[in-house]
Formats: sequence, C-alpha cells, structure tokens
Amino acid sequence: MRKWVIFAIFLAIVFGILYYLTFGYYSEGKRGGFITKLSNKGYLFKTYEGELRMGGLYEGDGTMNSSEWIFSVSAKNKDAIAKLEDAIANGHRVSLTYEEKFFTLPWNGDTKYFVTNVEVLDTGRGNVPPAAETPRQLPAPTELDTNATL
Repeated sequence: MRKWVIFAIFLAIVFGILYYLTFGYYSEGKRGGFITKLSNKGYLFKTYEGELRMGGLYEGDGTMNSSEWIFSVSAKNKDAIAKLEDAIANGHRVSLTYEEKFFTLPWNGDTKYFVTNVEVLDTGRGNVPPAAETPRQLPAPTELDTNATL
C-alpha cells in the first residue's frame, strides 16, 4: 500500500511540473508598434501568428532602425484578434501585452511569445496626415505686397 502512495505522489509531482511547463510562463511584458501581418495558421491546432514592426531608433547618421517581432495569439482570444485586425485595417499603433512560454508547443503557436491583451493607441488620428488635420492659413496680404505687384 505504501508503494502506491509514493507512486501516486511521484505521478502528481511529474504531472504538476508538466502542466506548469505547458501552460505556465516565465516572463511577461509589453511591446509597441504597428502590426504588419496577422494570419490564422495550423493544421490541427489553429492559432493566429503576427508580426509587429517596432519603432526604430535614430542613429548618428540619421537612418531609421526598426525591427520586427513575431508573436502568437490564441484563436480563443477573440477580443485581441478583433483589435489586431482593426489596427491593421486603420494603420493604428498598438501596445501588446504578452507572456513568454518555456517552450514552443504545437497547441501554443509557432513562437514562445503569446499575446494576451491588445491596446490600440492612436485611434483619434488614423491615417490622416498631420498637414490635413489643421489647414494652414495664409497671411493676409499687406500694403507692401499689393503695391509690389502693380
């Protein structure tokens, strides 16, 4: 009888560790930028895979440095998927909250980075260029301007 109790405790510990490694995460954070791609992938386990173009840093020579970050989203997270699709359609900047998993597993997606929440940042402007937002007023002609054309 004692042998079975020890075996049951051993199995519970092994399953607990496997569960934590499968569904747990060891890091979480936020990243911001523009979504460039979002696709529904997978043969058996469908997940959404996306790319975030993060804003670049200007170097001393005046060039723009930007990088892409690849992430996964669960197909069950409909709210995040809808916000990502809206951000792609309207060109909005987003802030993604993510969890970094221990391993890449087939049911978790293609990456270790799993997005849990999406915040759309600049919804007020959209794709309107800054010059079109506030029309520039030309100064009224002065007396000197009108005499110069005569």
